Amino acid sequence: MLRRALVAMLFVVIGAGIALHLATSKGATLFSGKRPDNLGVKEGRLASCGRRLNCVSSQADPGDAQRYVAPIPFKGSAVDALAAARRAVESLQRATVVRHEGNYLHAEFRSRLMGYVDDVEFTYDDKAGVLHLRSASRLGRRDFEVNRKRVEALRARIEGRVRA
Repeated sequence: MLRRALVAMLFVVIGAGIALHLATSKGATLFSGKRPDNLGVKEGRLASCGRRLNCVSSQADPGDAQRYVAPIPFKGSAVDALAAARRAVESLQRATVVRHEGNYLHAEFRSRLMGYVDDVEFTYDDKAGVLHLRSASRLGRRDFEVNRKRVEALRARIEGRVRA
């Protein structure tokens, strides 16, 4: 009987903590993580995914099926490409554009329930005529294909297959 009461009380405390967290989490939460300091374009490249399994990038090794996603073909200028990327990002829920300058766009996507944050970056390669992108979770080891699915949703909007 005492054991049941303690377990019930534990669930109440955990539930109250989650409810308080959700009710007050307009910005950073316990699960949002710290913004990485390696974001941005360096020598024409976005940050590497390294060995992370919760990251996809169009600049990863094409032989790496876990991390590689194709870049997005785009005919036009860098300004037009990044504007299309921004419209696509802003058309998705829980997205915030953090930085948009020149040939670079960084956005954050926050999960609905716990407030996990993923960083999404774009840069335009004029010579190849493609938008390179990277999407990575800040926390955890796996993402259950969330980043890949987000990239494909963004690709569909940028390519005009889905209205942004």
